[in-house]
Parts: sequence; C-alpha cells; structure tokens
Amino acid sequence: MYTTVYQDLESKFRVAFQKLNISDNVPVVLQEASKPEFGDYQINGAMAAAKQLKMNPRELATQLIASVDASDMIDKMEIAGPGFINITLSNDYLTNKLNDNILTVDNYPAHRVVVDYSAPNLAKEMHVGHLRSTIIGDALVRMYQYLGCEVFKRNHVGDWGTQFGMLTAYLLELQETQGNTSDVTMELSDLEIFYRKAKIRFDESEEFANRARECVVKLQSGDPKILLLWKQFVDISLSHCQEIYNRLNTKLLPTDVIGESFYNGLLAPMVKQLVEDGFAVDSDGAKCVFFTPEELGSKEETPFIIQKKDGAYLYATTDIAAVYDRVQRINA
Repeated sequence: MYTTVYQDLESKFRVAFQKLNISDNVPVVLQEASKPEFGDYQINGAMAAAKQLKMNPRELATQLIASVDASDMIDKMEIAGPGFINITLSNDYLTNKLNDNILTVDNYPAHRVVVDYSAPNLAKEMHVGHLRSTIIGDALVRMYQYLGCEVFKRNHVGDWGTQFGMLTAYLLELQETQGNTSDVTMELSDLEIFYRKAKIRFDESEEFANRARECVVKLQSGDPKILLLWKQFVDISLSHCQEIYNRLNTKLLPTDVIGESFYNGLLAPMVKQLVEDGFAVDSDGAKCVFFTPEELGSKEETPFIIQKKDGAYLYATTDIAAVYDRVQRINA
C-alpha cells in the first residue's frame, strides 16, 4: 500500500513518542518547514509532550531524535528554538518514493497538446515573468510527454508589430549614418539600450515616428530590405534567449520558435474570410468585429479592430491566426 511522505514521518515519530511513554493523545504536530533553511518538515509536538512529562522541551526533543528509527528516510535532524525538530529528508528516500509506482499512470487518453510558453518580446530582454512562464511551461511539456501525448512546444515570441517598425527604422537610420553593418550588430548586443535609443527617437521626432509606421506596413507586406534588417534583429535577440533556455536546461529549442511573424501569411486571407462570413465589417476604412452589449456586458457595441485603415494588422489579429492554425493545421 502506498503511503505519503507525511504518513511515513508521522508514523516514525509516533513510535518514538510511544517509546518515551508519551500519551497517544499528544499530537506529533508534523508540518512542512516554513523556510528552506529549516529543512523539509518540522515536528512541534515536543513542547506539549514535555509539559505532560514535566520535562525541558529541548531535552525531550533530543531524546526523540535518539529514539526515532528513520535512518532510511531522514538525512538530518536539528533542534531549533524551544524544542522544534527540523527534519531534512534523504535524497535516496525521495528517489525511492518517486520510483515506487507514484509516477505510474494507467489508461491516460494520449492526445495532441500545444504548450505555449516563454514568449518573450524580442524588442526587449526577458524579465522574471518570462522565466516563470518558461519553467512552468517546460514542466507541463515533460509531464504530457511522460503521459504519452504528442506535444507541440510553441514559443510564441513577439517578433512582429508596431515596435518592430520603430526598431527597423532605427536600424535603417544607423546603416545610413554609419554605413557599417558590423556597427549595427554591436548596437544590438545590448537590447535594452538599443530599444531605449529607438524609443527616444520615436518620441522626439514626428518624422521618425512616421517612418517607423511606414516600416510596419512594409514589414508586413514583405519589403526585402526591411525584412533583412528585421531578421538581423530577431536572430541576435533569439540567440540571447536561447542562452537562457540552455542555462535553465529546458526543452525549448530554436525550432520551437513560432513567433507572430509566422502567421503573417495567414492574416490577409483570414481577415478576408471574416468579412465574407459577416463577422467583420468595414468601419471608417478599418476592419472591425463588433460585439453587442449582451456579449460583453457593456452599454454599447464594442469594436474589435483586426486591421487598421492603413492596412496594418494588430496583435489580436495574429492571436486569432495562431488559434486558427492550431485548430485547423495541428488539430490540437
């Protein structure tokens, strides 16, 4: 019969309590340690037992440690405070526990699973939220693979959209002023500094901001020169990301990168289809889906823009295309 770690520990200390003639009415009081430096678990029952036996709690805790037969599961026990017993479990015990059929899963219906994780914005360096998503996502990937599922890892990086118009415009400006692509590569070695420089230009110069917006449209329409600059930026950015993935020992690979740019070819036909099917309509030159007050709980119709009047698409359009692709092509 399988028993939990908690049950194993409590049973060991209950026997030790009985050896010292401590009443069964006195609880062991086993709980998880509040901090990693205190070990894995903590026994707090020595204080109540010492009161019953009219003993010093620390002295009783010492006797309990000597009485407990747990060499097969405990690596270390220490007395803390007035009589707490801090317990660190042995690695061998934990390994055996995991191997004791705890990971056996019977009759799990294996299916296709898409795990979308990490997804950094390539215009900036990663932050702790991306690390959190990376670690949780990788844990899910390993779990589903263990269960026999066909797992599709998707690193839906932010490599498209408005900020890339700004960045490619700034890259283009550097090439024109410096005339040396190696200098541009040096500029991209620190992503945060490069982004801040581009953002300052965007905020301070209306002429530059207009060029940046034009670059967005050119990028989405496949302009060769803009695409070349964009790819240079993306490749360097992704190399920095992969260094972190490798350091975290995750399963994410460069081949798992399916960024927003991947769906660019789907956007125009998808918008066209939404219009033909009556879901989207023309509104002052833009293509919008209008939600009724009942659908969103609002006071009036709410527009959801999927294509701006200058022809540019939005992040939401790409998200819809990603869902469409996963349902229609991957059948997930």
